[in-house]
Amino acid sequence: MEDSNHLANPETPHSLEAETYEEEEGSDTESNSLRQPLLKRNRTLSSTPLALVGAKVSHIESLDYEINENDLFKHDWRRRSKVQVLQYIFLKWSLAFLVGLLTGLIATLINLAIENIAGYKLLAIVGFIEEGRYMSGLIFFTGINFFLTLIAAVLCVCFAPTAAGPGIPEIKAYLNGVDTPNMFGATTLLVKIVGSIGAVSAGLDLGKEGPLVHIGSCIASLLAQGGPDNYRIKWRWLRYFNNDRDRRDIITCGSSSGVCAAFRAPVGGVLFALEEVATWWRSALLWRTFFSTAVVVVVLRAFIEICNSGKCGLFGTGGLIMFDVSDVKVSYQAMDVIPIIIIGIIGGLLGSLYNHVLHKVLRVYNLINHKGKMHKLLLALGVSLFTSVCQYCLPFLAQCRACDPSFPETCPTNDRSGNFKQFNCPDGYYNDLATLLLTTNDDAVRNIFSTNTTNEFHVTSILIFFALYCILGLITFGIAVPSGLFLPIILMGSGYGRLLSMAMGSYTNLDEGLFAVLGAASLMAGSMRMTVSLCVIFLELTNNLLLLPITMMVLLIAKTVGDCFNPSIYEIILELKGLPFLDANPEPWMRNLTVGELADVKPPVVTLCGVEKVSRIMDVLRNTTHNAFPIVDQGVLVAGTVATGATELHGLILRAHLVQALKKKWFLPEKRRTEEWEVREKFNWVELAERELKIEQVGVTRDEMEMYVDLHPLTNTTPFTVVESMSVAKALVLFRQVGLRHLLIVPKYQGAGVAPVVGILTRQDLRAYNILSAFPHLERPKLS
Repeated sequence: MEDSNHLANPETPHSLEAETYEEEEGSDTESNSLRQPLLKRNRTLSSTPLALVGAKVSHIESLDYEINENDLFKHDWRRRSKVQVLQYIFLKWSLAFLVGLLTGLIATLINLAIENIAGYKLLAIVGFIEEGRYMSGLIFFTGINFFLTLIAAVLCVCFAPTAAGPGIPEIKAYLNGVDTPNMFGATTLLVKIVGSIGAVSAGLDLGKEGPLVHIGSCIASLLAQGGPDNYRIKWRWLRYFNNDRDRRDIITCGSSSGVCAAFRAPVGGVLFALEEVATWWRSALLWRTFFSTAVVVVVLRAFIEICNSGKCGLFGTGGLIMFDVSDVKVSYQAMDVIPIIIIGIIGGLLGSLYNHVLHKVLRVYNLINHKGKMHKLLLALGVSLFTSVCQYCLPFLAQCRACDPSFPETCPTNDRSGNFKQFNCPDGYYNDLATLLLTTNDDAVRNIFSTNTTNEFHVTSILIFFALYCILGLITFGIAVPSGLFLPIILMGSGYGRLLSMAMGSYTNLDEGLFAVLGAASLMAGSMRMTVSLCVIFLELTNNLLLLPITMMVLLIAKTVGDCFNPSIYEIILELKGLPFLDANPEPWMRNLTVGELADVKPPVVTLCGVEKVSRIMDVLRNTTHNAFPIVDQGVLVAGTVATGATELHGLILRAHLVQALKKKWFLPEKRRTEEWEVREKFNWVELAERELKIEQVGVTRDEMEMYVDLHPLTNTTPFTVVESMSVAKALVLFRQVGLRHLLIVPKYQGAGVAPVVGILTRQDLRAYNILSAFPHLERPKLS
């Protein structure tokens, strides 16, 4: 039952600071007995199902991940043949294969486009610099980047606002049970692809990793439902996937395929979906996600072999992020533990600081974006101009460095690749800062991760690089273009890792390139708070298994330090958008509140009879926004007993099924139960999975209002229930782990005159902010 009767303010709930109240002296909210009455509380429980999705505040619904076990479902399940079961299994694996195949192909397309657009742009810049036309080079560089950013921003602002940003927080919310509107449409997919190419080619401080996760999820969703909403394929095999539960599984495969395509890390992609994105997991899903990522890797590997022969323009061996540091020998000494601990601590501190400042920046950006489309465009274009000017002009501050004859690469270089860019230096010298700034983001990371390059970069150049990308990392994320957080954080972290290595000097035997790798890992753990998946992703990225022990230490320390200050960056974005994400860990004070007390501060539950009058159903649907109603029958004969007149809680019926019954005019002239064959003539389980119909689309005559509908066959007879004495903390864990939309509260005591159902809990009712609005004294007062 989704309550939207208390829509107070479209501003997201957590963007407002909750009021603090002083408790009576000596009271302790965490040690209160469950039987102790909570005297000081507000009258109603606030529920605000509104969230910022794309460019507007949207009404948010939950998803029906629970199996709706009504009579039609049970009949269909009994009559399924072995052939139909094999069809269902075959289709699940076929969709997993197609998700991996299409994600791999699109990732290759994106990388080919980015490498060639950015490559030819940079080659043109080199031509201007070689001729000494520095101002013409600046105008050309900023102009091309401005145009590419304009394309990406216009597509996002005008056609698919949901394509802006990484998309990962919305995917997390979807897999948690929140229906985020328009997140997986065909338009969003196309804008995400073209916008990612434009934004990354423009040299903005963002990556294509987050967008690739969103792209994989869009592909999975479109395949599962048979295409876009307006052009959906009505293939009868696809009817098996016409439900939220199976769609959730295939979108999980899509998200893991996106991570694999971004980092060429199949195992890391599976673990990323398990650790960061998915709320619900099982062993069968593990196999399918692994199968999808394996297909992605095969596709990427095949195209890399083709491109190695020079058939991909300027792509060469680049584009797909792979930072190989396998050529360096990793050896540890006891003294190396100290710098590793320092890297972890600094990474946790910087990661939490980055989250805090980015939170403030995003709040400011929200205010700017709310002023209209033109303000969004101007913001994105302003960031593009600032980025281009910095990348072009700052290398002039660096001193030219003489090429070392021992360098294995050609020095200096001006063409497609190489660590030693000549820029404005004479022959025999190179510009180390141009090497890092006037290149693609992928190549910048390769350069700063490069091993056995102790004297390649000057400390001033690394310091400028680190400071610039700290600023760009804060101001670029949040503009109206597809953007990922992984690469900006890697660039920042690798910069401070190099700086720390230079400061350590002879106190450590670790290579400067390895310090850059560890710095990037620590900052990602300090900001994103992931450990296992990040560890595997970095091992697959760097191709050096000897880094495993120190990488594990750095990640654990950085995450622990970061958790002491604020939540992860994705949780912060979820909070800013107002998406009702249910966390795995309930608040401690939820142990001191029962679900019965929550039901007391909610509006009374609306129930229906098993055989209900049409006028009553119409009245309920028109005057409430609830999405499920308990079915309660009076005067029921209990088999095997002499009891008469018992009250039965028959189950829970969804709003969508009530609308279907009214649409099909399944009316009875008299009040009676229907036979099983009567139901099967009128309904099938595929139709009951549809959710598009609204009550406003149904017309009922005055005579039909006096007729009846038998709701028993459409009712889920096995809803999840909890006793009213259960703590909210325990109910929250059950609600989240099972993936529920509604949780019935039944009375502790049974008897004559006692209602069989006390109330219904939904996602909004279990959110900490909403509970504290009704029970403010449960939270400890903040110390001044």
